Amino acid sequence: MSSGPATEADAAEPLDSAAVAAYLSANPEFFVEHPDLLAQLRIPHPTRGAVSLIEHQVAVLRERLEREQRRLAHLIARARDYEDLSDRLHALTLRLIAARDLQRARTVLDEALRSAFNAEAVTLKLFSLDADALAQDPLATAFLEFVDRPHALCGPIELERNQALFAEQSEGIACAALIPIHAEPHFGVLAIGSRDPERFRADMGTELLDRLGQIVSQQLLVLFHHRHD
Repeated sequence: MSSGPATEADAAEPLDSAAVAAYLSANPEFFVEHPDLLAQLRIPHPTRGAVSLIEHQVAVLRERLEREQRRLAHLIARARDYEDLSDRLHALTLRLIAARDLQRARTVLDEALRSAFNAEAVTLKLFSLDADALAQDPLATAFLEFVDRPHALCGPIELERNQALFAEQSEGIACAALIPIHAEPHFGVLAIGSRDPERFRADMGTELLDRLGQIVSQQLLVLFHHRHD
């Protein structure tokens, strides 16, 4: 059998064991050139009931290969999810830029974030930094930590905070992403809630959420400026 590349016709015809044996006999360097295939082969090593060292090593290598393949598949899936969210964030940014008032901006955020994160609840809470206003607003006091917070907060959400943020949307919400908003003279929180307890985990990365918070904060600054012109 020729050692040259297989044609489409060759590929269409299954090889029998004799043909494979003949090919390997004619190409003794095959596994030197394709060492990755060794980990997928099952080669017996008769040792009178005992497992040979070579067989054990091959089994370990095969298990390691399968583990790395699963890990690679997971990383690829995560990368695709990240790319998809990045695209949606870009589309959301364009829609926010076109928003001409705060109500329209809220509507854009609600529609886009429910879709992007498969969320059941979205809300934007804004508070004044004025000391007198803060003293009269217990909800603002509860979220004072977000005045200086640089990153989003993800994970399970307390019942009291859940109800304060989401109100009539709060039923069944198990976790949330709380994104700090800085738009002086206001601060606030953009909250995305989900009934899936695994949707927003405490250990998840917040890079995209932080970027979203910066975009929303900047657009709100523009809207507040135009409102007072």
